[in-house]
Amino acid sequence: MLLNWSQIIVWLIIGLLGGTLAGIAVRWQREGFGWWTNLGIGLIGALVGGFLFRLFNILPGLETISISLRDVVSAVVGSILFLGALWLYGRYGKTP
Repeated sequence: MLLNWSQIIVWLIIGLLGGTLAGIAVRWQREGFGWWTNLGIGLIGALVGGFLFRLFNILPGLETISISLRDVVSAVVGSILFLGALWLYGRYGKTP
C-alpha cells in the first residue's frame, strides 16, 4: 500500500483534532498538551482507536481515508486510552 499526500494530510488533521480534544479532556486547558504533543498523542490514538474499533466492529467504515466524525471519535478514544496507559505506567510501572 502506497501512501499519498492526501492520506498523510488527513491523518495529520485527524491526529491533531483527536489529540487536542483528548488533551482538553484530560488537562482541562484550552491548548491541551501543546501542538506537537497533541499531534503525537492524536496520531498514536488514531492508530489505537482505529485498531480497537475495527477489532470490535464499532463504527464500521473507518478504512476510508476521509475526515469524518467517526474518525475523530476513534482518535479521541484511542488518545484517551493511550494517555491512561501512560498514566498507569508512570504510576505503577516503575520498579523501586
